[in-house]
Amino acid sequence: MRILRLRPGDSAFVELDVNQTDTSPITLYDGPVESMLNEPLGPLEAPTRLYGRVWTGGPQVVVRYYEARPPHGDTIPICAVARLAHGQLKKLPESKPGMAVLEFSSSGVFVVDSFR
Repeated sequence: MRILRLRPGDSAFVELDVNQTDTSPITLYDGPVESMLNEPLGPLEAPTRLYGRVWTGGPQVVVRYYEARPPHGDTIPICAVARLAHGQLKKLPESKPGMAVLEFSSSGVFVVDSFR
């Protein structure tokens, strides 16, 4: 992350699933996800794609990102998570096992130093 001059806590807004942009509600499934930056994250400009994994087992969705692909560049390893305050990544009641229905299609994405 130092090579990109990104530090833990650096953040931007992201569309959680490029296939459900500006949709409400959205459905995420356990497994891989392709997200898209809505604004720059350090040197990563919008619409950089973020690749990661979704877990829906708890009351809130967990999204961890491992790679970024800028519009005109090579894939770069990253360490970031999707996060919103006030429980906004909380699953809606109609969620079933292995999937999560969320009210919003976008979230904050935050650089972290490791996954916990």
